[in-house]
Amino acid sequence: MNKVLKKFSNYSSLVKFSHSLFALPFALIGFFLAVFGDGYPFDPLLLLKVILCMVFARNAAMSFNRFADREIDRLNPRTWLREIPAGILRARSVLLFSVINGLLFIATCWFINPLCFKLSPLALFIILGYSFTKRFTSFSHLVLGLGLALAPIGAYLAVTGMPSWAPVLYACSVLCWVAGFDIIYALQDEDFDKSLKLKSIPARLGKKRALHFSSALHILAILFIIRAGTVAGSGWLFWTGTAIFSLLIFYQHLIVKPTDLSRVNLAFFTLNGTGSLLFAGFVITDLLLP
Repeated sequence: MNKVLKKFSNYSSLVKFSHSLFALPFALIGFFLAVFGDGYPFDPLLLLKVILCMVFARNAAMSFNRFADREIDRLNPRTWLREIPAGILRARSVLLFSVINGLLFIATCWFINPLCFKLSPLALFIILGYSFTKRFTSFSHLVLGLGLALAPIGAYLAVTGMPSWAPVLYACSVLCWVAGFDIIYALQDEDFDKSLKLKSIPARLGKKRALHFSSALHILAILFIIRAGTVAGSGWLFWTGTAIFSLLIFYQHLIVKPTDLSRVNLAFFTLNGTGSLLFAGFVITDLLLP
């Protein structure tokens, strides 16, 4: 029993399960946008399937990223204690874990509706393909953002089976938001990325201009959210959530400086994770109330 729990703990650490707080709240927004916003019936079993899709897709993406980057992680002083380079998990086992979760994601999509099933390989291609982008483009952060931006669109399609502009606006916001805070996180590896000729915005522009780029993306993220709210005629709860989310996003730009990266983890996880949860709570409540 202890061995099973230890193995579970190792894989949970591998995929950083707590980081699901970034995309899952926006998937819930997409789901309830269809239910409360567009009047589709609420199906708790369908909601469970959507959540399972999020879990399986994220497990597949994160474990594949750790597998693909295992040699890079071994050379990086910041990441050499991750599960594969530290010898906690074998590379083949991690790859198998990724494959199993990818197949479970596709299978769950099949039980949702035909459109989600047909689009599931494309979604996997994007979220798995991100792992290689740092080798040839500085805009890998945007590919990561695109992967997470699929969450509100996918959840909306799970309910409706047809596209709409509302979840697309939220997806554009997620893309810019995630790319922006991933640039902040990548500041830590600027010198390392240059030494291995890896691509990133900090490695290409330097810390100061990279932070400016991140700020621009975060401004766009908020503008997309504002547009989504005005199109839907959202109420005061939506705008309160937007204000809180905006403040938390921009606070990270006050605490992370080119000469001081000591609070990058606070900016990366705590502020963004808390912000997405609060924002989703306000938006879904606004949709629920008349």
